[in-house]
Amino acid sequence: MPIHIHRFLRTVQKESRRWRVPVVGHYTDTPFTVLISCILSLRTQDKTTDAASGRLFRLAKTPRAMAKLSHSVIQKAIYPVSFYRNKAKSIKKICAILLKKYDGCVPETIEELVKLPGVGRKTANLTVTLGYGKPGICVDTHVHRITNRWGYVKTKTPDETEGVLRTKLPRKYWIDINEWLVMYGQNICQPVSPLCSQCRLQPNCPRLGVIHSR
Repeated sequence: MPIHIHRFLRTVQKESRRWRVPVVGHYTDTPFTVLISCILSLRTQDKTTDAASGRLFRLAKTPRAMAKLSHSVIQKAIYPVSFYRNKAKSIKKICAILLKKYDGCVPETIEELVKLPGVGRKTANLTVTLGYGKPGICVDTHVHRITNRWGYVKTKTPDETEGVLRTKLPRKYWIDINEWLVMYGQNICQPVSPLCSQCRLQPNCPRLGVIHSR
């Protein structure tokens, strides 16, 4: 039986108020800070991303100011985020491109953002939604896993999930679904052995693919 997506997401929204907002939501001063913090967050724990973002933005918060920093200075500031050497290179290249091609501004479309070094659809969607307040659906591993676990989508990759959600998810949830499901996925609907006994959705959740739960 299909889930009632409105009921499910309203419940998740209420539950998520108990938890700390994902770190990318802490750096929404400008589209540029959103973009860079997103890049730093990839495959990195929130605590590490938060500290690295804070150190880097104390040095520079605009493409022009950050372009003046040396690669080694950026690398030292963001250590120990995952792939910090490659991320430092990407940040330098992004700043140069933004200054040369976009007059120092971050592009407002996903199509342009994904042309930047190190920027995938997840980062592009977050930049568009959190940086510009425009409609977009950021699909990370939590959104992909949980919507498949609910049976709301049946997909193999986050990009496929984004495509399906764009066709069926009510538009009013587009911007918020990532934040809500990231928090829910970190605290309740975890990848291995989810805490189904603590989940308010449990009576109506298909729990597709769940083998072990607590």
